[in-house]
Amino acid sequence: MVSMNISFLSLEDVTALHGPEINKAVSRVVNSGWYLQGKENERFERNYADFIGTKYCACCGNGLDALIWIFRAYIEMGVMQPGDEVIVPANTYIATILAITENGLKPVLCEPKLNTLEIDDELIEGLITSRTKAIVVVHLYGRCAYTKKIGDLCKKYNLKLVEDNAQAHGCKFNDGRMTGSIGDAAGHSFYPGKNLGALGDGGAVTTDDKELATAIRALANYGSQKKYVFIYTGRNSRLDEIQAAVLDVKLKYLIEDNRHRQEVAHYYYEHIRNPWITLPDFLPDEQNVYHLFPILVGNGMRNALRDYLEKNGIGSVCHYPIAPHQQECYRNAEWNVPTLSLPVTEYLAKGELSLPIGPAISMKEVIYVIDIVNQFS
Repeated sequence: MVSMNISFLSLEDVTALHGPEINKAVSRVVNSGWYLQGKENERFERNYADFIGTKYCACCGNGLDALIWIFRAYIEMGVMQPGDEVIVPANTYIATILAITENGLKPVLCEPKLNTLEIDDELIEGLITSRTKAIVVVHLYGRCAYTKKIGDLCKKYNLKLVEDNAQAHGCKFNDGRMTGSIGDAAGHSFYPGKNLGALGDGGAVTTDDKELATAIRALANYGSQKKYVFIYTGRNSRLDEIQAAVLDVKLKYLIEDNRHRQEVAHYYYEHIRNPWITLPDFLPDEQNVYHLFPILVGNGMRNALRDYLEKNGIGSVCHYPIAPHQQECYRNAEWNVPTLSLPVTEYLAKGELSLPIGPAISMKEVIYVIDIVNQFS
């Protein structure tokens, strides 16, 4: 077998897929002399809202800010107050939980299902108290995490449903609704490595709630709806015109790029055969846009497999090797009690490994990855 060098994700190759259009869009903005809060933002917000299926899209500086502004806006609107509880998957990237604690809210961690890697909807109701105000679903790895049971619980207990859609641009629920349009509000990240990635940081909130969208726009603009008039103590969190123009180009190709990810994933599912490796349940097309391709490596062999892949020229990444509740920043948090038991989350932290996937990887490279993975012992 001829050896190959395969990066986990080559952003250079991803950008090159639509390079001429991206360069043209960047040049247009540079030559316009208008770099913030202009027509490029207006166009992208309109197109992205149409794509997601919501009335409003409010862009901001990054995905973490998008989630922060959702909860902050709900506090400003009187829907929530500091000390209220928000149920959130325990195995998410820490940004989801940072957005909750940043607003003085209390995260209540819910274990995922081992076969789906997403929040276990059978455990949620047992975590609901009189202080619970919202459930957060995180469409982790590009998999749709929403279930009808979660929607029913939100209705039964009058809870807000917030989506963390940072990893699932273009994903759908089984009724055809796009993730990002299912809940009351959704935060999106346009970090360069995402399915819809900018050439720097960027984020957005999508919602059908006009009051929420208006509050978020103000909060992300120093707290101002009118120049020099500040109704909130906000921050500067804006998407610049260049990033908006780039995202608008890439949005046109998102479905096509996701389709390639799905083809790669199908081949992985069909051909990975290694007794140390377990794959999460396969989801129908469109319910998984494969931002990542996670595998579970048993018997403490994850790091050995990662090193073996690297030795054979294949990049891989552990998502996420330290669970949020085990991070130093939350060691003394009031909600992080010593009796907190999250064995599934901790198992995933020790056993998950993501294989290369993306819109630019070739099937020749995929076949090489599979051959090397199957030889691991």
